[in-house]
Amino acid sequence: MGRLEGKSVIITGAGSGIGRAASLLFTREGAKLIAVDKTEGVKETVEQVRKAGGTAEAVIADAGLEDDVKGFIAKAISAYGKLDSIWANAGIGGGLVPLADQTPEHWQEVLRVNLIGPFLAVKHSIPHMVKQGHGSIVCTASVAGLKANASGHPYAASKAGVISLVQTTAYSLSGTNVRINAVCPGLIETGMTKPIFDGAKERGTESKIGQLNPLKRPGQPHELAAMGLFLASDEASYVNGQAFPVDGGLTASMPYAGKPI
Repeated sequence: MGRLEGKSVIITGAGSGIGRAASLLFTREGAKLIAVDKTEGVKETVEQVRKAGGTAEAVIADAGLEDDVKGFIAKAISAYGKLDSIWANAGIGGGLVPLADQTPEHWQEVLRVNLIGPFLAVKHSIPHMVKQGHGSIVCTASVAGLKANASGHPYAASKAGVISLVQTTAYSLSGTNVRINAVCPGLIETGMTKPIFDGAKERGTESKIGQLNPLKRPGQPHELAAMGLFLASDEASYVNGQAFPVDGGLTASMPYAGKPI
């Protein structure tokens, strides 16, 4: 029996990258999935799931808009009769814009997607989970929410906010048997980080990507998906209110120089 056998799960940002990898992994482990993305890529994700024998439905929606969030949560309840887990994974990068050139509008859009989106997922999934007496919420944060200099200002602020949202909500849910945790990716090879990898290829410095962590390589989406699977599963029944770096050891210490001490 799969680790998520029979569980109803929503994953946002499922059209590519971590969300697609999680969709494929979760359904292989028996989950019934509502895959959400604002791009057509979510249809390809669901097609891959179904080809592999899994159960999934695609919803094109903006995870940072409240009516859309209400809609895809209602879809999960309608399709599968319950909501066991939701992974609020949708996000945008925001770019590396000099502080003097940043605008309130740019900040607002990054915060809308990266922080308001998870807040809305939490807000509207909780009533269903509390009523049924169990549930697991996973939010994608970032090492940029844990340490400085990992990304641009609005992105880092949004991800620090996600971590605080998770920790605060864990206490708001005291006694409900509903858990909430965050995963904090390091440098993962996805569409969002593609400019980093493409730029390194153009400069001939591709081999240097990921060299600041002890594993000395970037991560892959399936490695994040595995952490999310654990947190969504009953195996993590006593894991709550935590933010887990999945970063090759980057946040464990000062940057790794690769020299003996």
